[in-house]
Amino acid sequence: MTNENNIDAAALCDKYQMNTYVRKDTIVRGRGSRAMCPNGNQYLDFTSGISVVALGHAHPAVVEAIKTQAEQLVHSSNLFYTPTVGQLAEKLSKLGLGGKVFFSNSGAEANEAMIKLARLWGSANGGRYEIVCMRQSFHGRTLATLSATGQSKVQKGYDPLMPGFVFAEFNDLESVKAAVTDKTVGILFECVQGEGGVIPADPEFVQGIRALCDEKKLLMMCDEIQCGMGRTGKMFAFEHYGVRPDLCTMAKALGGGLPLGALLAAPEFSDVFTPGSHGSTFGGNPVACAAALAVLRVFEEEKVLDHVEQYGELFRKGLEQLVEKYDGLLAVRGKGLLLGLVFAEPRAAEMLEELRNGGMLACVAGPNVVRFLPPLTLSDKDLDEGLDMIQEALSILFDEEEA
Repeated sequence: MTNENNIDAAALCDKYQMNTYVRKDTIVRGRGSRAMCPNGNQYLDFTSGISVVALGHAHPAVVEAIKTQAEQLVHSSNLFYTPTVGQLAEKLSKLGLGGKVFFSNSGAEANEAMIKLARLWGSANGGRYEIVCMRQSFHGRTLATLSATGQSKVQKGYDPLMPGFVFAEFNDLESVKAAVTDKTVGILFECVQGEGGVIPADPEFVQGIRALCDEKKLLMMCDEIQCGMGRTGKMFAFEHYGVRPDLCTMAKALGGGLPLGALLAAPEFSDVFTPGSHGSTFGGNPVACAAALAVLRVFEEEKVLDHVEQYGELFRKGLEQLVEKYDGLLAVRGKGLLLGLVFAEPRAAEMLEELRNGGMLACVAGPNVVRFLPPLTLSDKDLDEGLDMIQEALSILFDEEEA
C-alpha cells in the first residue's frame, strides 16, 4: 500500500488539477472532529467538510455500512431495483414531505432536479416557468443553479445566464410578492442562508411565503442542502417554522461523506417526473445510500437532534460572550450548529488564517462572517477547545492591534 505521507499531494493537484480552489494544507486522514496532515499536525475541524461529515470523520457505523455494501454491490444502475435505495427513499419520505424521492450525486444536481420538476409542472399548469429566488442565496454551480443564485460574484463571466429566475430580498415578504407574476411557478429559498452570511429566515417571512404559494398556486421550494440533515437542530430547517414545502432538496450530510443528493416532493407533486423525463447514472448509488441509512440510524440511536439543540445553544452563548468582549464583533447568527460570527469590518479571511494557525478549521460566509460547522456530535472537550481557539485568534486580531 502506498504511504500517503510520501505523496506530494499539493504538487500533483497544482500541476494536474484545474485551478478552481484555494488550498492551504493537505489532509490525509480524519477521525471524529480531527483532520490530520502528513506531517502529523492535526486540526480541530469546525467545517465538517463544509457540513458533509456531520457525524465526524470516519464514524464507525458509516464506515461499516460502506464496507458491507461495497462487498455486495457497488453499482447496478437505475435500470434495476436495489434494496438500500428503496429503504432510504422510504426513510426520507417518512421523515420529510410524505411523497417520493429522486436521488442525485450532489446538492447542485438535487436543485437542478427541483428546478426541472417545477418547470415541468408549470408547463402543464398554465405555461409558467419563472422561479422567484432570493438575493444572497446560493444554490449551486451548474448553469441553472448558478442562475438561481443571488450572488453576482459567482455568476461573473458566465453570461448569458439561464432565463427564468427573478430575485427578491430575503426576509422581505413584500419584495417577494412584488416579484410574482403570471409567469411564476414557484418560490425558492433557504431557511438559513449559509453561503450568504448565515442568516436565518424570519418566521413571518417563511409562513408568508407558504400562504402566498397557497393563494397563487405556486410551488414552495426549500433548499435544505446545508441547513438540513439536523444542522439546525431539526431534521429539516423548515420544521422550525411550522410549514411544509412542496419540494425540498438535501445533500451534504446525507451521504455521511459520500456523494449523495435528494429531491423530496410532497405527494401531490411526486408523479410529475415520468420515465425518461429525468435521470442520473450514479444517483442513488447503493454504497452511498447504505452510508445514508447508517447516518440516519445514528441520528435515532444517539438522539443527535437533541444534542445539536443543546450544544448549539452552548456554542452560541460562548460566541456571544466574545461579541460582548470585542468591539470589532457585531453578532452571532444562525441556528443549531450552523453559526456565523459577524465582524464589523471585512476581516473574515484574516480570522480564518489565525484560526488555522492555531489549529482550527472554519469557513467564511462573506467578507465579514466566519461560519462554524462543527460535527453534530460535538463533545464538551471539543467545544471548550474550539472556543479557546476562537478566543486566541480574536486576541491576535484585536488585542495585539491595540497594544
